[in-house]
Amino acid sequence: MSDQVSTAARDHEWFDYYQRFSYFSPESVRDGCHPRILEHPQSPQKAIVLVHGLSDSPYFMTAIGDYFFNRLGYNVYMPLLHCHGLREPNGMEGVELEEWKSNVSFAISTAARKSSEVSIGGLSTGGTLGLYMAAINPKIRGTLYLFSAALDLAGGPFGLVGELKEKLLLTFLTDLLDFNTPLIGENPYRYSSVDMDGAVQLARLIKETDIIIDLFDSRFPFSEKVFAAHSESDTTADIAGIEALQNISDQARFNFFRIPKNLSVPHASVVLDMPIEHDGKELEPRNPLFPEMMQAIAAFETIG
Repeated sequence: MSDQVSTAARDHEWFDYYQRFSYFSPESVRDGCHPRILEHPQSPQKAIVLVHGLSDSPYFMTAIGDYFFNRLGYNVYMPLLHCHGLREPNGMEGVELEEWKSNVSFAISTAARKSSEVSIGGLSTGGTLGLYMAAINPKIRGTLYLFSAALDLAGGPFGLVGELKEKLLLTFLTDLLDFNTPLIGENPYRYSSVDMDGAVQLARLIKETDIIIDLFDSRFPFSEKVFAAHSESDTTADIAGIEALQNISDQARFNFFRIPKNLSVPHASVVLDMPIEHDGKELEPRNPLFPEMMQAIAAFETIG
């Protein structure tokens, strides 16, 4: 698919982000996939960092970001993860989990300079990074928002296939299975597939968050305030991962927005208010419960 370099201004493009991470630039990042920043003229008390998922881009977080900015009065920061959103992805060669952490940490630090209460959230891998940062970064003093968070990979009875996937991704076999297929397809806001290099980094991240979750139980609960939204028909991220987190969390500070299986909402669509379409073809359906999900978030805001 042709992807001509555009010189037009892009909505809320975060130019300071390019200064910090020189492997990105306005010229190298695809239209619509750029890092975004939404700040009020007068700095509000609250800010949120919203992190996209593996193979996609900040575009997927824009509907949620707009709600936090326009309806809840937050400053909003949407980083672009290392090796994502590029016009020339090069098979995501060299992608590093530590760079993903640096990307998110920069967004958190930027948010904390203007707001005293910083929340974090994300889709899929972005949610997993959010959990990691909520646990280790003292600048996160607000709520953790998880949307289809990839705390476990889905598949098989009792999640056994998903667990096997995670283990295999950490072996030498991944090098043999990485065929570096072209990643630019018809969807302008995500790669055409999940690259093996990126999947390996996600497996590493899941292992790290498993260690964090194992530190807590019902007697010594995870004390962060958590809002989790997950589709019961998700075939990518196992809902059992969220259930496990809920079991070791402070129940009074945990809100689980479950999307019923009969609605058939796929993994990434949980965060979409409108479908993603290209040349008249629907590539990603919307979440029909998106308004209700955001209303639930607004109500959860009032809980201490």
